[in-house]
Amino acid sequence: MVGPGDPVGYGLVASLARPGGNVTGVSGLTGGELFRKWVELLKEAAPSISRVAFLRYAHNPLTAVFVKDLQTATEALGLKPQVLEVRELHELDSLLAATSKELGVSLIVTAEPLFFPHRSHITELAAKYRPPAIYQFRVFADAGGLMSYGPSVHDPWRRAATYVDKILKGAKPDDLPSPRSSNSSSTSTPPRLSA
Repeated sequence: MVGPGDPVGYGLVASLARPGGNVTGVSGLTGGELFRKWVELLKEAAPSISRVAFLRYAHNPLTAVFVKDLQTATEALGLKPQVLEVRELHELDSLLAATSKELGVSLIVTAEPLFFPHRSHITELAAKYRPPAIYQFRVFADAGGLMSYGPSVHDPWRRAATYVDKILKGAKPDDLPSPRSSNSSSTSTPPRLSA
């Protein structure tokens, strides 16, 4: 596995130190850790925000667990959570237009299967409707997004290759720990601000 977020919480492995079974690999930050940092950075960048909207692809069941993480992170800073569910890409324009009419709204965008390949379009819409927005990966900021915070897109794949090598040489997956991506700690990856 590569970067599933919370493999223990999703039931993929028994623990990160002793995964058990035939699954191992590199995991990333869990939703709670990322949401807490995203909300803090949004509040720091735009102190007047009162609401944090999480853009969620409705057909991805794994991100349903992030709703609780959003609620916990926003309430800790006295903000209100909001979930914006998108089923099709064409819904995004009208959804952001309606949301941007509300004062004090900010936006969190993760690398959902629907969003990642359309990051330029999404960052253009966020710029058009002007909610302060934070993105999971730097490629969103490189595409014009305000800022990003999260692990490297490429590092976990490089590290996963070492697991493949060890398994092909006879190691058992349940003997290999599932460490977090080295670039995912909150102190080693500063937010990427775009100009």
